[in-house]
Amino acid sequence: MMRFGLNILLLGGLLLSSVQCAKRAAPTGGPRDSLPPVLVNASPKLNTIFFDKEEISLTFDEYVTLKDINKQLIISPPLNSSQYKIYPVTGASKKVTLKLLDSLLENTTYTFNFGEGIIDFNESNPTSYLTYTLSTGATIDSLYIKGRITDAFERETERFISLQLYPVDSTFSDSVAYTRKPLYVTSTLDTTIYRFQNLRAGKYAILAMQDKAGNYFFDQSTDKIGFIENLIELPQDSIIDFRLFKEKTNFAWDKPYFINDHHIALAYFGDREGEPYKMISEVPESFESLVTQNRKTDTLDYWFKGAELDSLLFEFNIKDSLQIKTVYFKNPVADSLVINKYTQGTLRLKNKLELESNLPITEVNSEYVMVTNVDTIQIPASLKIQGNYDRVTVDFEVLPNDRYEVKLFPNALLDFWGNTNDTLVFKTSTKKIEDYGNIYLRVQHDSKTPYIIELLGNKDVIRRYVKPVDGNNYPFELLDAGKYRVRLIEDANENQEWDTGNYLEKIQPEKVIYFWKEIDLRANWDMNETFNTSENYPDLPKSATASDVLEVQDNPTQQ
Repeated sequence: MMRFGLNILLLGGLLLSSVQCAKRAAPTGGPRDSLPPVLVNASPKLNTIFFDKEEISLTFDEYVTLKDINKQLIISPPLNSSQYKIYPVTGASKKVTLKLLDSLLENTTYTFNFGEGIIDFNESNPTSYLTYTLSTGATIDSLYIKGRITDAFERETERFISLQLYPVDSTFSDSVAYTRKPLYVTSTLDTTIYRFQNLRAGKYAILAMQDKAGNYFFDQSTDKIGFIENLIELPQDSIIDFRLFKEKTNFAWDKPYFINDHHIALAYFGDREGEPYKMISEVPESFESLVTQNRKTDTLDYWFKGAELDSLLFEFNIKDSLQIKTVYFKNPVADSLVINKYTQGTLRLKNKLELESNLPITEVNSEYVMVTNVDTIQIPASLKIQGNYDRVTVDFEVLPNDRYEVKLFPNALLDFWGNTNDTLVFKTSTKKIEDYGNIYLRVQHDSKTPYIIELLGNKDVIRRYVKPVDGNNYPFELLDAGKYRVRLIEDANENQEWDTGNYLEKIQPEKVIYFWKEIDLRANWDMNETFNTSENYPDLPKSATASDVLEVQDNPTQQ
């Protein structure tokens, strides 16, 4: 009995110990599921020929749901969303069903690229560009085109670019992007590469397009486009790259509108380039006007004085005809002269202090400006109106590690109507020389085309050279510490700006090359860099080269 009791006691102790140990940590699950759903069955099967069904069913090894399927699913040749439905709309299922609500083209190979629109229900792991292919005829077309998309001006290229292929037949014209849907489409999805597959032999026109409306037509006002000058022919042409650009929008006047009894806005679309207009109302000899460019919108600000009016008439050249627009004076917006400091932060040593005005400044008097430094010593200063009449430069000697107070007394500035400022006080300061850094850039560009060099901070142009310098050594001195990038713009027409392309006129945009690395400039540092445009990516990993990225296996997965 004693031995039995001892055994019971030992057993109870072990059980108690086990329970206490179990309380020390909550039980954990297995490893997180990181595997994408696997397609286990397709009905009809993949690469079906003589397809004549009304739906396609894809069965997976786990429950799936659809994510951004309207954006991810690319059907080629294209089908409108009204021509099919895809399930499940909500919730989860092991089966994805695509119901066809319209007949397909005869003797045509169709591809349904689901992108990453099918994800598992629990962990949201996506399928990897699952593609379903069928043919309504006797064969599956097997030719392909692949390539890369780059932005012609920006360093980063946007994703989800549409590639569109048009067969060349008796009805083909260069305006096809505006008038006709493509026979084949594909997309880069969330990459910058594309692959057309299951194509038939023939001659085609090919375009890249940022199709924001998703309607397969080129909208010049919103879409970027990329093209090659010549038609392509399969199977000879299989690798084609594009540079994507935004065209200048075709110019058009919008309806002018009244702001107040001295201000009318002449709005427009596109690149104005001196498009004519005329004020044609009968006005007294005392009437005067001044026109400035609005810096925030595509608008001319028409300022006027010297007449009591209830309307003004303007004549515009619209679509090769002269049209008269009447601006009636009603619901005026009150305004008065307001002067603010345009120069933000510390004043750079090589810059001048700038002021901005909400109304055009037409006269300045430097006798009414006073600038004093940190020692309250008055410094000679002058005022100068900038070309658009909305900014004024305060010019004085700027020294490092100093503080300045700028006073503008009444009559320092006069607006178009003779109104002046109240006494205004602005303060600014400069940094020590040691707070700045310098970048000395040597450019090696093996081309006879003139070029522009721009230094960028974020996306803003900090400094630029529009003409070559001796020895191709470009100094960028007295810069704030920070991160900078450099770009070279080939300026073929020497107009000192980047020119975009034009699809119908078959003009490609001017070439832009970014220095391969970001320059991290520290205070009191000199950075010496060499920008060799022919050896611009020395540290690019092999996995990111074009040949590796574009290698796609011959299976339903498209990259």
